[in-house]
Amino acid sequence: MSFRGTARIRRTYSLLASLLLLLGAGALVTAPSAAASPPPFVDQMGVPPAGSNDWSCTPSPEHPRPVVLIHGTDTDMQESWPTLSPELASQGYCVFALNYGAMPVMWDHSRLVWGIDDITKSAAELDRFVDSVLTSTGASQVDLIGHSQGGTLARQYLKFNGGADAADPARNKVHRVITLGATNHGTNFAGLQQLYLVGVSLGLPRDVTSQLIFGVAGTQQLIGSPLLKQLNAGSEVMPGVEYTVIATRHDAVVTPPERTFLDDGGSGQVTNEWVQDVCPANQASHMGLTRDPDVAHMISTALDPSYAETHPLVCAAPAE
Repeated sequence: MSFRGTARIRRTYSLLASLLLLLGAGALVTAPSAAASPPPFVDQMGVPPAGSNDWSCTPSPEHPRPVVLIHGTDTDMQESWPTLSPELASQGYCVFALNYGAMPVMWDHSRLVWGIDDITKSAAELDRFVDSVLTSTGASQVDLIGHSQGGTLARQYLKFNGGADAADPARNKVHRVITLGATNHGTNFAGLQQLYLVGVSLGLPRDVTSQLIFGVAGTQQLIGSPLLKQLNAGSEVMPGVEYTVIATRHDAVVTPPERTFLDDGGSGQVTNEWVQDVCPANQASHMGLTRDPDVAHMISTALDPSYAETHPLVCAAPAE
């Protein structure tokens, strides 16, 4: 998820504390066809980050797969990818980014908030977007990079929306998935989930309170949610797909942060990495994973292992 860091969590604690005093709650608030180039449904998404969504881009032999960037909860492609998108484009990738999961703000229906609708619906939006990228570029597969909910959404798309074919991996639309602080096994939002459960035990209505506090997609990313149980049932990975899972020990949104790591059952498909194992002094936060230069190097190397041979990693100095 994203939730724009710990400030959002603190505000949510205050809101839930008020609800516990009042023992009452109200409801919160209540995107397109396979396309040509560019697909018309992207118009509502706004101006994409620099380096992305050039629908005339032709993949090079060096980088034959387009890269699709998937933001997290309660954020968007513009906020998430102003650094990584132009960086990957400068390396010669065809880069694409989308906004998904829009819901209108309760008090202003003209304003959309991205990444908060039902993840199963968002997975269908991602499916449509990837199909448009494949059609436009002529590529047979893409690589996905997902931050927070975006990583979980990528896996939902792979398993349930045609991104991968378990019976015939040669038909997979996705070759590689890179996740950044993904909610692969859920999060308690720094203990907020436990406080919510206390509220429910004292009489707050479970479903309404959950959606008020966490939103639809946020509720689906809580530890033990039905969506995550279904997503992780059986195998956590899809045949023929390579996974790189990147986490930061300073994540205050996906908590505990190690819940992001995947188990490939010994297939060798997953590389789980702490940023701090690569650069011990790195202080990247949850949202910082999308902009951190050390993480960008890890991503570039995951996309193309030869990158590290020509661009040795020099860990960035921690911010003062």
